[in-house]
Amino acid sequence: MPLNLQPLDVSADIANCRSVLIVSCPVCPPVSMAIQKRSPFLELFKTGLKTGAFEEHIHGIREPLEQRGVRTGVFSMYTPCPTMCLWTDGQRRRLLKRAEDYEAVLVLGCESARQTAQQALKNSDCQVIQAMQMTGLMNATVKFQFPMTLTLDENVRADEGRELDKVTS
Repeated sequence: MPLNLQPLDVSADIANCRSVLIVSCPVCPPVSMAIQKRSPFLELFKTGLKTGAFEEHIHGIREPLEQRGVRTGVFSMYTPCPTMCLWTDGQRRRLLKRAEDYEAVLVLGCESARQTAQQALKNSDCQVIQAMQMTGLMNATVKFQFPMTLTLDENVRADEGRELDKVTS
């Protein structure tokens, strides 16, 4: 069951940064953005294995930064464990090595993903900034559409004061 994540305004947090590495979890953030934007989760022939709505969100973060002269990069881990909150020591070392050249790491994921980045970067000078906020849980049905498109129909969202028990009823 994916987490429902909402983007946070982090413009003040990164206002003075000269370099920002965007670190994303490839599970809950793309699912959340696809459902929120009511767009396909995957369109194999258009976006490959990436979620268009999530890629647009990342582009929306990068473009204004780059226009200001801020160097940006994107880091994500797809294997062997897709969720950022369950990275191995090797994956955390890979993030540490990649983040060496950046002042800040912007985490697109839940609080657990932020903790992963924070732990991986604890011996660096890199600032870790949470860029999404969990607002609850979601449940969706995956639908296949021709040609090679996956969409998500949201069944129920347990947030905004609703009880989590409603997810399973």
